[in-house]
Amino acid sequence: MNKPNDLVSSIDPDDIDCNDSPNEHFNTVLNARLSRRSLLRGGMASAATAIFGAVGLSACSSDDPAPVTPTPTPTPPPVAAEKLLAFTAVPKSLADMVSVPAGYTASVIYALGDPLNGTTPAFKNDGTDNNFDTRAGDHHDGMEFYGLSATGSATTTSSDRGLLAVNHEATTDSKLSSFFLHANGGVTTLPRPASEVDKEVAIHGVSVVEVKKTGAAWSYVKESSFNHRITPLTDIELSGPARGNALLKTKYSPTATKTRGTLNNCGTGKSPWGSFLTGEENWSGYFVRGAADDAARAGDKSIASLKRYGRNQGATSRHGWESAGTDDKYARWDISKKGASADGSDDYRNEMNGMGYIVEMDPYDKSKSAKKRTALGRYAHESAAFGNPVVGQQLAVYMGDDSRNEYIYKFVSSAVWAAADATATDRMATGDKYLDSGKLYVAKINADGTGQWIELAMSNAAIAAYGAYKFADQADIAVNARLAADAVGATKMDRPEWCSVNPANGEIYYSLTNNSNRAVDPTSSQLAPDSSNPRAYTDMKGSSAQAGNPNGHILRMKEGAGASAATSFTWDVYLFGAEAGANGGFVNLSNLTADQDFSSPDGLAFSPYTGICWIQTDDGAYTDVTNCMMLAAVPGTVGDGAKVTLNHPKAAGGTLAVDTYVGKKPTAETLKRFLVGPAGSEITGICETPDGKSMFINIQHPGENTAQANLADPSKYTSQWPSNAGYGPGKRPRSATIVITKNDGGRIGT
Repeated sequence: MNKPNDLVSSIDPDDIDCNDSPNEHFNTVLNARLSRRSLLRGGMASAATAIFGAVGLSACSSDDPAPVTPTPTPTPPPVAAEKLLAFTAVPKSLADMVSVPAGYTASVIYALGDPLNGTTPAFKNDGTDNNFDTRAGDHHDGMEFYGLSATGSATTTSSDRGLLAVNHEATTDSKLSSFFLHANGGVTTLPRPASEVDKEVAIHGVSVVEVKKTGAAWSYVKESSFNHRITPLTDIELSGPARGNALLKTKYSPTATKTRGTLNNCGTGKSPWGSFLTGEENWSGYFVRGAADDAARAGDKSIASLKRYGRNQGATSRHGWESAGTDDKYARWDISKKGASADGSDDYRNEMNGMGYIVEMDPYDKSKSAKKRTALGRYAHESAAFGNPVVGQQLAVYMGDDSRNEYIYKFVSSAVWAAADATATDRMATGDKYLDSGKLYVAKINADGTGQWIELAMSNAAIAAYGAYKFADQADIAVNARLAADAVGATKMDRPEWCSVNPANGEIYYSLTNNSNRAVDPTSSQLAPDSSNPRAYTDMKGSSAQAGNPNGHILRMKEGAGASAATSFTWDVYLFGAEAGANGGFVNLSNLTADQDFSSPDGLAFSPYTGICWIQTDDGAYTDVTNCMMLAAVPGTVGDGAKVTLNHPKAAGGTLAVDTYVGKKPTAETLKRFLVGPAGSEITGICETPDGKSMFINIQHPGENTAQANLADPSKYTSQWPSNAGYGPGKRPRSATIVITKNDGGRIGT
């Protein structure tokens, strides 16, 4: 996720090292054409809100029977008396709290550092804590709910007990150090102390934690035997076409059948057979590469791959983990060629090739190894959204590459969906069946509202003959999916973030969070607006100019003939992020009001229970007016709007005409703001209980813009959440999971 580096002036290294695709970007801005503060700012709604202030709840014990297979349950339709979006819109806010509509309650249940067993000490939140491999990690992100019956068996019907599988993407940083984790802020020069590095590594990855409802209150179950962590040191299998391939050979796994851990986990997915999928996003910045490594590799084609994935020779690492000692667990972060072998089996030159995948795991069974599904391609993965499964048809998985000017992808399984697999006895084996063999496609989007899925395979002549990189086989294509997409001329997008499939009609929605790399008069390192990324404008944030597409948009697609296996589609732009009052001809194309305006859509999910589309933001463009937020929407269908032509004025005179397709403009009944988060936070991660009455949301990196020099003075933290809401010790801000319920016991959003 993480905000783009040239939309904010933050010291967060996420904004420096992430989303750094070498598919060209720029660091200069256009001259201001609009003054946002005088032209764009809209008024705030006066809706009443329920102020967040719930205290932490005590943990309770758990049963430990052997996990069994869940049974499917139909999607509950809205009851006759329900009206969707029947709440008063929450106003924009800069307050350090979580605001939800009147009639709703939000409570913290699981925060950074919370123990996952009865022997790990209580979290002190003063920088002296250790044992993070048995605690909640940091930067809670994508998340899924998995039901547990009263006896502890897996079920899809339980709404008062279950497991949360939670991504822990990154950590809040200043320079090299994750300073809130360390007593005195940590060491910000090299070499880094091993004790600090060990903490920082352990807070990354995934946690599985049991949650339980007692009466009307939810809490996490500290001593549940289901609780466990996956970190960047956990053994994970490689599966699919790249398993055993020379591109993945390392000193740790000379046979290229496994790797250590998962990193920078962002969006998620829930398979039709009940497994958890997590995407590895901005992993390249964790690796260092020597200044003379090109020469050491002696013209090997790996140089082109490394550069395409953001690691030029001389690239420094985000945290300096490689400097903590000579132990193998630190050496792995240096991907320079150091050994004498021809295949990399005596060093870590190929280590980065083991990151960048969709990882599958069984949340119910921690004895089963997680697997990296290489057939789905390697890039900055966000979520993995399954198309609606139909018996006898192939399954589709929709994905995006979250970097500027990167691509939208689809994987189609070779196997056709069998109803019995929804209750398979072995979820990981079922994943082998559907996710290890199939076709990987990339999207090419046309100006006439159509598009094609182009297969990435050696049978594609453009790939076989590509001059910039010589592909050897399908494993090479999977590992270097970005290069393969380059070869076939796929459409470069404005940072594809999460995607979700509308359960009502199977249409696919992609959040395109923003792109500073669009310009009407592009330089060699910029792109002009195009039909599916049609905006390029300048927005003022105070005295700073934000250029390109600062506010982002949401694209939607409808498959053509062949359903999930279709090779064509139609598309439009469902919503354009914008500020209320912005120029309707170039910016606020969706005519958003003050109850609806937003910037930088990121998290995106349809409720399978109400059909509501939930839109979450990770913004840096509008944060002087409001903290990040979540909106609720009832969308229509592709093609329900109209074709629009944007006539962008060119510097030399004349115009650049760009045709686009804008969805039907929302009304107060079809789009409104539901939640605003604490200061400095991103709103992310969303899942619900099967009855639709409890919703889990993640609040990531509150207080992220705090300067390390202010660590000793909590009054200078940009956030003190969630301690200021009554949860946990200390004042240091913590990423956390909240649960939202409706005071009358109804379904969320109705």
